[in-house]
Amino acid sequence: MRLQRREFIAGLGSAAAWPLAVRAQQRERVRRIGWLTSQAADDPLYQTYMAALLQSLQQLGWTVGRNVQFDYRWGAVNAELKRRYAAELVALAPDVILTTGDSNVGPLLQETAVPIVFVGVPDPVGSGFVASLARPGGNATGFTNFEFGLSAKWPEALKQIAPGLSRVAVLRDPSNPAGIGEWAAIQAVAPQLRLVASPVDVRNAGQIERGIGEFARTPNGGLIVLSQGLGQIYRKLIIALAARHRLPAVYPARNFVVEGGLIAYGPDQIEKYRGAAGYIDRILRGEKPADLPVQAPTKYELVINLKTAKALGLDIPATVYARADEVIE
Repeated sequence: MRLQRREFIAGLGSAAAWPLAVRAQQRERVRRIGWLTSQAADDPLYQTYMAALLQSLQQLGWTVGRNVQFDYRWGAVNAELKRRYAAELVALAPDVILTTGDSNVGPLLQETAVPIVFVGVPDPVGSGFVASLARPGGNATGFTNFEFGLSAKWPEALKQIAPGLSRVAVLRDPSNPAGIGEWAAIQAVAPQLRLVASPVDVRNAGQIERGIGEFARTPNGGLIVLSQGLGQIYRKLIIALAARHRLPAVYPARNFVVEGGLIAYGPDQIEKYRGAAGYIDRILRGEKPADLPVQAPTKYELVINLKTAKALGLDIPATVYARADEVIE
C-alpha cells in the first residue's frame, strides 16, 4: 500500500506538471519580420519611423522579444546590395517582409513569395508590383506616396514663395520609373506658372553636386526634389547645395524642412508606418496581401522653414503662411 501511495503521489506530481508543459507548448511562436531599406541604420529619420511602427505593433499585441523579432538590412543603396540583402532576408524564412521605396520591392518579388508590405512606393501598378490598387492579387501590398497629380503642387508652392523664379530644376533618378508620373505632372503645370522645368538626372552624390551646380549658374532658378528614395538618401547634401547656391527648393516630405530645407508638401510619413503595422498584424494573423488594398495617404502637410526663407531673402506671403500646417522658426 505504501508503494502504491508513493506511486499515486508521484502520478499526481506528474499530472500537476502537465498544464505547465501544455502552456509552454501553447505559447505564441516568435514571428519573424524582415526589413529592407536604403537608409542607413543610424539615420534619425528612419529611427523615428521604426519607433512608430514598433509602437503600433505593440498596441496590436506584437512585442519584440516576446512574440516577434526583426531582421534588418540597412543601406541598400545600389542594385547589387538590394539583390544581396533581399536574398539574405528571404533565407531567414520571415513571415512577412517590410520594405521602403519601389527600388527594393522588385528584388524582393524576384526572390520570394513571402508576403511583402511596402511603404512609399509611388506607382505600384505601373511598376508591376500589384495587379490593381483595390486587389493587389500577389504577395505584395502597402502604401503609396501620393497621386502623381499632387506633384503639381510643388512648382505652385515654389512660385508662390519665390514669385521671381523663371526656371526650375527637377532632381530625379532616371533609373526609377516612379519619377515619370511626377515629372509629367510638373511639366503640365509649369507653363501656366511661367516656369521652364528642366530634369536633372542623378544617381549618386557626385552627379547631384555637379547637376545642381551647373543649373545654378543661371539666375532666377529654383529646385524641386521628387519623392524618390535617392532624395532621402542624399537629403543633407541636397539641402546644403540649395543653401550654397541660394536656390529656393521644395521637397516631398517634412523632414527635409526640419533639416534646413525651405518648404515641403507631402504626406504624413508616420501615418504610413502605422498603417504598415496594421497590415503586418493582419498578415501575421492569416490574411493575404492579395486581399489587402494598396492605400494612398489621407493626410498631407505643408511645412515652411522661416529661417531658411530669411537666409534666401524671401518673404512668405500671408496666404501661404495661413495654409501651412507647420512653420519652423
